[in-house]
Amino acid sequence: MSGAFFRVDKFVVPAAAREEFLVNVMMTHKLLEAQDGFIDHKVLEQVAGPGEFNFVTIAQWESADVVEHVRAAVAAAHKAANFDPQEMFARLGIRADMASYKPVAA
Repeated sequence: MSGAFFRVDKFVVPAAAREEFLVNVMMTHKLLEAQDGFIDHKVLEQVAGPGEFNFVTIAQWESADVVEHVRAAVAAAHKAANFDPQEMFARLGIRADMASYKPVAA
């Protein structure tokens, strides 16, 4: 798939889990910045409104073609750091909604 490509992950993070969650998100995003095809990323924290997701991360890539390489690089780095995101989510009570998006043609 050519053209801009986005990974948007939304999280419900209990207050007690905030610090550990953010440390690991920032570690992962530093790794993303070093990958070929990386354009930009944001980590957003909800400050108002009724939405249930209090954190959103958005990573922008040149195209969907780079995503498999990035996914493998992130998995290898997590394994090397002995970090299991699914274990952390379960232990801290974090719920996630993760998906990939493409821009809608105007």
